[in-house]
Amino acid sequence: MRVYELMIIYNGDLDEEAVAAWQDQVTTNIEAEGGRVPTVLDTEPWGRRRFAYQIDHKWEGFYVVLEVVTEANDLASTDRILRLADRSDVVRHKIMRLPDDEATRRGLIGEAEPADVG
Repeated sequence: MRVYELMIIYNGDLDEEAVAAWQDQVTTNIEAEGGRVPTVLDTEPWGRRRFAYQIDHKWEGFYVVLEVVTEANDLASTDRILRLADRSDVVRHKIMRLPDDEATRRGLIGEAEPADVG
C-alpha cells in the first residue's frame, strides 16, 4: 500500500458546486487507477485562501487536500488530468508520496502492513 497526499488549488472564482464536481472527477480517477483497494481517506477543504503573490491574475484560490491510500505505483493519470486542466479551474496541484513512518503516525496505514519497496 502506498499513501499519497494531494493538494489542489482551484480558481477562487469557482463556486462550491464546480469545486465539488472537480473533486468527484479526481476521486473517481484515483479509484479507477488504484487497483484493488484504492481509498480516498480524507478530503479536507481548506476553503478560500489568499495567495502570497498573484497567480494568473488572481489573488485567491480554493484549497483542498486529499489523503489517498492505494495499491497503485503512482497517481500518474490523476497528475496528467490536473496538469491538462484548464487554468481557469485548477491553478496548481501537488502530489506527494508520504513516507511509511509518517503514514503510520497519521494512522493511514497500520504498523503490521509491510512497506512496498520500489
